[in-house]
Amino acid sequence: MATLFAGAAAAQKRTTRRPAPAPTPTNSRIPPLAVRAERVKVSNQLYNLKAFVERLGPIAQNIEAIDNDARTKKIKKESIDQNEAAKQKVIAAIRGLREGLMNLETEFRTKPDLKKYLPSIQGISDLAGQSVDSATAGKFVASVTPLRSVQQKLNDTLALMPNVEL
Repeated sequence: MATLFAGAAAAQKRTTRRPAPAPTPTNSRIPPLAVRAERVKVSNQLYNLKAFVERLGPIAQNIEAIDNDARTKKIKKESIDQNEAAKQKVIAAIRGLREGLMNLETEFRTKPDLKKYLPSIQGISDLAGQSVDSATAGKFVASVTPLRSVQQKLNDTLALMPNVEL
């Protein structure tokens, strides 16, 4: 009878054990979906910013050249009016660019999977704000410099983020 209880006790021990949960890989090869999606957004913003800066340089120089000519009264009023319209378009374009950069930076601040990349991208909206301020002050050529700093930050962020081709 004692052996019967010993067998029952041993059987109980076996049935009460639960298998250990399967280990979850800590270093998976595919980064989280949020990181992959955000990498695409960073890449898109970088592409758009590069194209914008390439176009802005000559436009900014032309705007400031016309402004200088306008001070000496060497040009027609129509040219001055066109220049003023161009200024407003450039300022609006930089503001639009800043809005997209602000949204991007906010996503890095709020999504847990992206917080480790925040130091490299942090400040892009402030730099875009400096560009808007320069353009609003009539310093269109100077407004390009902060945007180049944003380009560098976006490049740095892309370099840190895993690149997964699916």
